[in-house]
This record gives sequence, structure tokens and C-alpha cells, in this order.
Amino acid sequence: MIARLILIKLIVLLGLAFLIFFFGFFPTLVQKYYSTGFYPYISSALRFISSIFPFAVSDIIYALLIGFVLYKIVRFYKRRKSLKKQDRTLVPLQILNFFLILYIVFKLVWGLNYSRPSVSDELGIGNEKYNVKELVSLGEYFIKKTNALKVEQNKNVAYAITDLETNSAKAYDLMEKKNPLFAYQSPCLKSVLIPWMLSKAGIEGYYAPLSGEANMNMNLPDFVKPYVSCHEIAHQLGIAYEDEANLLGYLTASNSPDVNYQYSANYEMLRYILFEIRMKSPEDYKRLHDTLSPLVLADFKTEKEFWRKYNGEMFAYMDAAFDRFLKLNNQKKGIDSYQDIVIWLWNIHKNELKVKN
Repeated sequence: MIARLILIKLIVLLGLAFLIFFFGFFPTLVQKYYSTGFYPYISSALRFISSIFPFAVSDIIYALLIGFVLYKIVRFYKRRKSLKKQDRTLVPLQILNFFLILYIVFKLVWGLNYSRPSVSDELGIGNEKYNVKELVSLGEYFIKKTNALKVEQNKNVAYAITDLETNSAKAYDLMEKKNPLFAYQSPCLKSVLIPWMLSKAGIEGYYAPLSGEANMNMNLPDFVKPYVSCHEIAHQLGIAYEDEANLLGYLTASNSPDVNYQYSANYEMLRYILFEIRMKSPEDYKRLHDTLSPLVLADFKTEKEFWRKYNGEMFAYMDAAFDRFLKLNNQKKGIDSYQDIVIWLWNIHKNELKVKN
């Protein structure tokens, strides 16, 4: 009787999982009925509930899930010899059911956003490719802007998580006036319970689908926190891909009246641009690097030393694991997809640049 119930449950879960998976092949429908239909309500509700608690609920949830799985594994191992042959067959089915439930829940509370159309299209941002000369011109533009903003930046600001939540929500409210895509209800930005662990793993922050929280690594240098908070909030709004969250994070922070937010956004984008230039034209990279102000260079050094302090060899392993995760979620280029932001930055600013061909 028990075996039959487990088998029926498996069939039902497999059917639901297949329907959800199949639905993902229709981006327009996903956008209409999920990303701008069902998802905003479920995400807002999750954020409202999570905001009641002063700590990162997701850290507790994930710890309990991991503990539950480990408990089941140990329990099965201890009882394996006393279990009947039929019971041993049921265990794999129960495990499969458990992971099918996780898959369905993940897809319904956030994961289907991986199948929505690109937000760059929704924002009217082109995908025109740049040549090396244009890329260098973009780099010069961002260096000039970042150098200037660094002079204006309030260097004495030490952000608390409540400051970031309030200021970032205000920045999104301003952007909502330009495009409803930026609408952000029930703000919920949390500091992770163990920032040391995230720092060790090379993680700046993460979105927790099961709780709707945007979680920050508050060990980060203060000058990167405004942009990171805007990036993580973009995930809360249903922006699943990292490059697209970079785009919303940049647009939101750079258009904030807060100079620290502007600097944080331009500093982070400059990193991506310089990386791209370094790969395509090392000579230009060296020349541009020499034009960075000593203050901006000091921030690059501070951030580098921060990651070196925590990461060690762990960063390479986590980098490879995250690359694999991205590929499993349809980002075939893996971590290279981050560099799509440079294409969008070029298309956003190309009219401001004068490139002699």
C-alpha cells in the first residue's frame, strides 16, 4: 500500500515537473503569465513574510534542508541491513520525490524566470557588437566618469544593512517612474548570518528563492555594497540571469542621486570593461590602467586584498562550481555571460562616445 502511494506520488510529481519544464520553452507565455503575472505576487508575499524576521531566514532554511538530507542518508546507512528488499527499493523513489518537490517549488517561486525574454529587449537596449577601438573608447569614458565620481564620493559612509535596504529601495522607486520593470514592493534586504563563509567562497551576495530575500555579504568593502545591493534586488524582481541583474543594478545605482551609489555602479562596470580590454588588447589595457586616479586604484587594491584574505584556493573551486550551475540553468557560456553587460553598456553609451574609425 505504501509502495503504491509513493509510486503514485512520483508519477504526479513527474507530470508536474514535465509541464513546468515544457512551459519554459515558451518565453512569451512565461513573461505574460509568470514573470509579470504570478511571480510578482508570490515574491512580494515572500518578502513581506521574511521582512518580519531581523535575520536571514534563508540561511536557516538551507541549513535545515542540508541537515534533513544528511539525517536521511545517515539513517538509511545505519538501517540498511535491517531493511527489507522492498523497503530498499522505496528509498530511491522517496529521494527522487524529495528532489522533484524541490525542483517544482524552485521553478514556481523563482526559477521560471530563467525562461523569460531578455530584459534588454524590454528596456529597448540594443545588442550591437563593438570593435576593439569602440571598447577602448568605452573604457576611457568609464575611467573619466569613475575618477570624477571618486572625488565627489562621501568616503566616510559605513553602510548598515538597513541603510542599504532603504537607499536601494528609493533608487528603484526612482527608476520605476521610467519603467515599471523596476517596481519594488516590500523591500527585504538581509545580511547573511555567516559572512565569513560567503567571503571564503568568493560570494558578494545571493538571492534566496525559498524566502524571497536578497542577502548581502556585509564583510565587503563599503564602496561596492550599494551596487551589490541593487544587483541582488534585481534578482528579487525576477531577473534570473547574472548579466541582466548586472544591467538593472547598474541602471538603478548609477541613476541614484546618491554619489556613493553612482560611484559604486561605475566602479563595478569599469571592472568588467577593463577585463574585456585586457583580454582583447593588453597594450590598451596598460595605457588605460595608467589613467586611473590613485584613489580608484586604491579601491581596486583594497578589493583585491579583501578577496585574497578570505579566498585562498577556495575561490577557484567555487568559481568552477558556479560556472557549472549557470550552464545547468541555460547559460551556456557560464561565467562568461557576465561580460554581456559590456555589450549593453556600449549600446547605452555609444551615442555619447566619439570614436574615429
